[in-house]
Amino acid sequence: MLSGRRLDLLDPSPMDIEIEDIAHGLARVARWNGQTIGEHAFSVAQHSVVVEEIAAHIRPDLEPRWRLAALLHDASEFVIGDMISPFKAALGMDYKLFEERLETAIHVRFGLPAKTPADIKKLIKQADRACAFFEATQLAGFTQAESLDFFGAPPAGYALKIEPQAPTEAQAHYLRRFEVLSEAAGYTPHAQAFDTE
Repeated sequence: MLSGRRLDLLDPSPMDIEIEDIAHGLARVARWNGQTIGEHAFSVAQHSVVVEEIAAHIRPDLEPRWRLAALLHDASEFVIGDMISPFKAALGMDYKLFEERLETAIHVRFGLPAKTPADIKKLIKQADRACAFFEATQLAGFTQAESLDFFGAPPAGYALKIEPQAPTEAQAHYLRRFEVLSEAAGYTPHAQAFDTE
């Protein structure tokens, strides 16, 4: 990693995960494999910020820690990239387990439960699909009908006009949201202790 950390992908340690590495990587990973219109790709970093916003729109009383979980929902992609869903399915369970191990390490590193509760996971998935609806219609050439068919309707009262950001801008925006949400959730990086037993 650019931070100097050496991350073992088969056995990731929370101690080797830095938010700066995540933000840097996600800002340079393109959604839709880069098959989108515009000067810049729509990055996973920007997507993640939008998903967190949509999750809070759907559930206005959402606790800061679960908003942080929404922001970090694709954080594992900072090292494994953003694979399209059909390809993930074709790879099978080994890929899913690999992704889950990395997600667990990320959650532990930032003071979240290792496993996200089922209702929060469902909410984040709903927000993720809503963001994909807007991405598909505005950036990836889908018609409104195709997007509705694939992703369902976005939540009532939520509108989004996507302006893909340059990587440095997406990275900075992601880091700002992380700082706000982690502080609101009570996570303090330097006070975080890891039980190695």
